[in-house]
Amino acid sequence: MRQRVITAVVALILFIPLIVIGQMPLQIVMAMLGGIAVYELFRMKGLEIKTPEGILAIIGTILLILPRSTWYEFLPRTVTGNTLFYLIVMALLVLPVFSKNEFTFDNVGFPVLVSLYIGTGFQNFISARETGLHVLMYALFIVWSTDIGAYMVGRKYGQRKLASDISPNKTIEGSLGGIASAMVVSLVYTMIWPMTYNIFAMLLLTILFSIVGQLGDLVESSYKRYYGVKDSGNILPGHGGILDRFDSLLFVFPFMHLVGLF
Repeated sequence: MRQRVITAVVALILFIPLIVIGQMPLQIVMAMLGGIAVYELFRMKGLEIKTPEGILAIIGTILLILPRSTWYEFLPRTVTGNTLFYLIVMALLVLPVFSKNEFTFDNVGFPVLVSLYIGTGFQNFISARETGLHVLMYALFIVWSTDIGAYMVGRKYGQRKLASDISPNKTIEGSLGGIASAMVVSLVYTMIWPMTYNIFAMLLLTILFSIVGQLGDLVESSYKRYYGVKDSGNILPGHGGILDRFDSLLFVFPFMHLVGLF
């Protein structure tokens, strides 16, 4: 527990100024975290990252994460990060030709899916910050309050398992407690910092985001259960890897974008 607290404090000291500053420093760090997350997924699957498909997956992820307005303005206006990402997909599709089918069409799916999963999540993280610090902080508070509420309520009142085969410690009561906690935080937050929609609409959206965040957590838990690992990595002592910390956010930010919050 002591190690966990120390890591959390140090991470917050470094992370909070970064998201306040935003712009290029945040974009570079998000790209680095995205690359580490790709490495963690490859490692979980037992694949080497120092391979053509591993390197292409990292490049594809970074191309999705970095915004065009900062990094690709020298290219024609019609070219976006998504366009560049498709070039990576094409390169992966060509690999079976040169590997004489040692790397097959089926193998292409994993690096493409990994890049989309990680790249799109962090891309929307940056987009939220570009819209406004209050939008980014809203997402962080919703995810954090969901985690804390789920843990506290689940620990005290948890009886019925939520997904016993994937994450045995999670309960339905804890999940509902997480949603309730997020709603309280959302109510207070939106009264102080108004968002795109009115308070009632934001409460309804908060329920959605809290559920989606918990699904993101369960998705990553299912990966770890399938691949037989406890944590996605060990870069954060006491907390695991980058995916362990960002799994919920990687789901929440795209949904926030879909409903028009940024």
